[in-house]
Amino acid sequence: MQTTEAGFEKLGAEYLQDPHAVHERLREVGPVSELVLPRGLKVWVVTRHEEARIALSDPRFSKNFAAAGDLFGKHLQPGVARREFDQSFASHMLNMDPPDHTRMRKLVNKAFTARRMEALRPRIQEITDRLLDEMEGRSEVDLLDALAFPLPITVICELLDVPLDQRDDFRIWSGTLLTDSTQEEINEAAASMYAFLAGLIQSKRENPGDDIFSALVHASEDDDRLNEAELISMAFLLLVAGHETTVNLIGNGVLGLLRNPDQLALLLADRSLLGNAVEEFLRIDGPINMATFRYTAEEAELGGVTIPAEEFVLVSLLSANRDPEKFPEPAKMDITRATGGHVAFGHGIHFCLGAPLARLEGAVAIGSLLDRFDLDLAGEPSQALKWKDSTLLHGLERFPISLSPRGPR
Repeated sequence: MQTTEAGFEKLGAEYLQDPHAVHERLREVGPVSELVLPRGLKVWVVTRHEEARIALSDPRFSKNFAAAGDLFGKHLQPGVARREFDQSFASHMLNMDPPDHTRMRKLVNKAFTARRMEALRPRIQEITDRLLDEMEGRSEVDLLDALAFPLPITVICELLDVPLDQRDDFRIWSGTLLTDSTQEEINEAAASMYAFLAGLIQSKRENPGDDIFSALVHASEDDDRLNEAELISMAFLLLVAGHETTVNLIGNGVLGLLRNPDQLALLLADRSLLGNAVEEFLRIDGPINMATFRYTAEEAELGGVTIPAEEFVLVSLLSANRDPEKFPEPAKMDITRATGGHVAFGHGIHFCLGAPLARLEGAVAIGSLLDRFDLDLAGEPSQALKWKDSTLLHGLERFPISLSPRGPR
């Protein structure tokens, strides 16, 4: 860390590669800390579990992004330019308070119930088996390229009836917009993403199907009324959130097992632990670090800390899930522990809509991978592994693994 001219500690590049060490220190200091993000924005970061659950659900911490535009200029450090792509994809339910949030969430809630997601299990297993077949005979693969990315992007595209022909382009655009890229890279990716989504919406207008995407597009013609900006933003949210969390869940979970061979052996010996293991993967190294922006609609007290009105508040889900007041020995992976109460998917009305799907995909992918192969990290960890340059996402940029066929157990 370093001190800025304004006197606040600034999260540096090293934070993105090892956020847990910083979070541990911040939790010891207090539940909320005033910091500057790597891109120069001053925020209040919530790091303890109890206060995180409050901030994630208390209406004093607003998600109304449309009303927060002036705050970026207010809280950016001198000489730091604001990144301007945000508004293009911001008019979705994750950036809204009730009643707008309620209206938009109602349109998609029924499509993502645990029961409907469970009905997708055979198709998810089929896609997984095909991807694992393609890994057969290879001694080394990038797990993200071979399994962790193609599985969830295929599933969400089929669920929304979106063509897969540009999935690799979509991955690049999405990664650029969600990491600390340059303004030029952001502008180019945003323009490409916008044109792609606008084309999909036009296609659904002309040729509607029996899918949630078509339902969203044609809801603009009835009482719910989604305007063009809302349609673009909701498509962006469903497609990006529909695969990014699962990519990181699979990657982080497998990495955790390789780093904890005793837990890997335990899971191999007792596959009934798989569901609980997924929850532990989510808790100990979840796919999201900082939840998306909130700001104080009024002065708010949190854990004994008074946060003035019109201040940005970020909740570190990673840190809350390693709070020793909630989880004993929080840095220790234990796939048998009771993980109830973790906030990897958020909390309150903005709880992740796709949580049942991500859990299912993670369990099928990791369980099937372990059934098929013996795994190890390929290369020296310090050189092979690099975490994404993002305060939002917590996932690897690449994940080279060596593999060999697993014999009968």
